[in-house]
Order: sequence, then C-alpha cells, then structure tokens
Amino acid sequence: MAVNEYLKRVYGGSARSYFERAEKALLSGERLFTVTANPEIIMHADRDPKIKKLLLSPDAEIIPDGISVVKAMNTLGCEASERITGVDLAAHLLKAAGENGKSVYLLGAKEEVVSALAEKLRAEHPDITVNYHNGYDGDKDVIFDEIAALAPDLVLVGLGVPAQELLIYRHLPKFTRGVLVGVGGSFDVLSGSKKRAPQFFVKTNTEWLYRIAKEPQRLGRFWNNNVKFLREVRKARP
Repeated sequence: MAVNEYLKRVYGGSARSYFERAEKALLSGERLFTVTANPEIIMHADRDPKIKKLLLSPDAEIIPDGISVVKAMNTLGCEASERITGVDLAAHLLKAAGENGKSVYLLGAKEEVVSALAEKLRAEHPDITVNYHNGYDGDKDVIFDEIAALAPDLVLVGLGVPAQELLIYRHLPKFTRGVLVGVGGSFDVLSGSKKRAPQFFVKTNTEWLYRIAKEPQRLGRFWNNNVKFLREVRKARP
C-alpha cells in the first residue's frame, strides 16, 4: 500500500488542539487509543499485516510524532501543522490526570525508571492513583489483562515501536473507557532519568540528530526506517 494511504489518517491539527481533544477524552471517560506515528511504524506496516490493520483501523487515532511525517504529509497534500510528540502528549495527560484525581497505569522501561516516575507523580499530585509495571518482567498480555481489570483513566505504554501499539490494539476490546497511548522512551525523560534534547534541537525539529549523536547505534535503525520512508514519499508524489 502506498504511504499516502497511511498519512491520510494522521491528525493534521496543532499539538494544542490534540492535547485538548485527548484531555477531554480523559476527563469524560471516553475510550481513546492514540498512535504516535513516526516513519518506523509506517515502514513496518508494509512488512506486517497486523500493523497495517492497526494503522487503518477506525479504533486508532494517529498523530505525527516526527518532523519527517509532518513534511511527508504536506508533500502529499495531507495538511499537517506541526509534530505532536509522545513525550509532550504524555506529560500533558499526566498533568491533567493528576490535577483531576484520575487513575494511571504505566507499563514499560526499567524498574528504577518507572518506579521513579510513579513516585514523582504521587509527590506532585496527591490525588492521583498510579499503578505500574516495568517493561522487562512478566508476560505483557497477562499484565494487560490486569490493566483492563483495573480500568484506569490513562494507560501509557513505553515498550517501543511497534510492540507497544500492537499490545494495546490486541487488548483494546477489553476497554470501554480510558486513554491509551504508546509513548516509547518517554518514561526515561518524564522521570528525570534521562535528559531530553536541548531546546535548540526541540525547536528546530532535530531531536533525531541529537539522539543519533548521543547513541550512534541508532544510525542503522534511522537508515532502515527514515531514509526508506522518504524514498516511499517521493515515489507517492503526484
């Protein structure tokens, strides 16, 4: 399938407008599954029919987490105003949950990272309810059954693309309410365990360059996904 078929489903509005939409779902008890799309998950879709089905499903809302996705959308006539990062969405929703006494489940990252984030949230928001499980121990499907039984208002899953999205999608029918988002490595940043890229890189949409400079092992992954993604975009141009 041409890449533009996926991009047509990606939200093209501002970050603020989507934050408001997601917060409204959180506070009203609506079920919302948000996919933070980068070139990696879109490239995976043509190799894995499960991911293709997920990205085309009406049960998933997709936001452009990556400047490459935004530029590709504009190139192919799917207007997009700005990228909407998973870490920013997660931060906004956690703040809203804390201020309104909502319940949260965090799944992913190392034990010391996710536990530190949970303690930070409890310290900042005494009325919040936080449960968590690290991303390394236990059967993730069994854990998600436990999450569904708790029926939290907000579920953030930091297991990496596309594992986190596929896990949520498998179990989505068990949820009648709650906001569910795959947030990658956001727990490291939100807990304070790892610093986000300096503001210069954030504002210039070059966080990817900062991450590669800090972790050169990412270069192969970047080539296999981002560079190939741009080739597919060029092919799809009218």
